[in-house]
Amino acid sequence: MIYLSLGTNLGAREENLARAIELLDGNGITVVRRSSIYETAPRDVFDQPWFLNMVLECHTDLFPMQLISRALRIEKTIGRDRGPTAVCRGPRLIDIDVLLYRSHVIATPRLTVPHPRMFERRFVLEPLLELTPALRDPRTKKPFAEFLAAVQDQNVKKLSA
Repeated sequence: MIYLSLGTNLGAREENLARAIELLDGNGITVVRRSSIYETAPRDVFDQPWFLNMVLECHTDLFPMQLISRALRIEKTIGRDRGPTAVCRGPRLIDIDVLLYRSHVIATPRLTVPHPRMFERRFVLEPLLELTPALRDPRTKKPFAEFLAAVQDQNVKKLSA
């Protein structure tokens, strides 16, 4: 299995998530399960709208670099601007991150798996563990639940099941 994180804080946020799932599913990726939707306070760049976030459990025969290319193409289709004027970690129509790719550890300039910032983000860990409570970090074998316990102070609200 692979796990993808979706996030949006511009426009019709729920529609952005639904469109991303629609474009992912059947485009070389099969969405097996989806977490609840969580509303989360912005991090890093605080002067922006709140986000909707969720995690997808998926199956794919795509190789990791094909997967990230597909995710970036879908972001662009939805309207994500990654140009030079875009604010890093700022407002966006959609963000698709590869969290985990089976049990692989990947470190390239284009893709790092496990996602390097997922361990400090409750809005990723909580929906991920909703899907797979016993999941462990493929590098350290430490339960992701331990990482979640360390970020409970972050403002995250479960919206839907």
